[in-house]
Amino acid sequence: MPKTLNERVQKYRDGLRRAGLRPVQIWVPDTRLPGFVQECQRQSRLLASSDLADAQLQRLMDDALADVDGWTA
Repeated sequence: MPKTLNERVQKYRDGLRRAGLRPVQIWVPDTRLPGFVQECQRQSRLLASSDLADAQLQRLMDDALADVDGWTA
């Protein structure tokens, strides 16, 4: 008789645990909520404007960009 979905999932999880892994639950923002995109844009604008005012950060970013010659994706 075929195994139920719950039995197959449990077998899969047991195998992962035997391999030394453990489950981890991660909560992330719900991108479907109204206003999510607008909030991302608001925060991006704030970050961009503060970055422009930070000369030390700009030098760090320029130095990091100059250090990627020859890199490939």
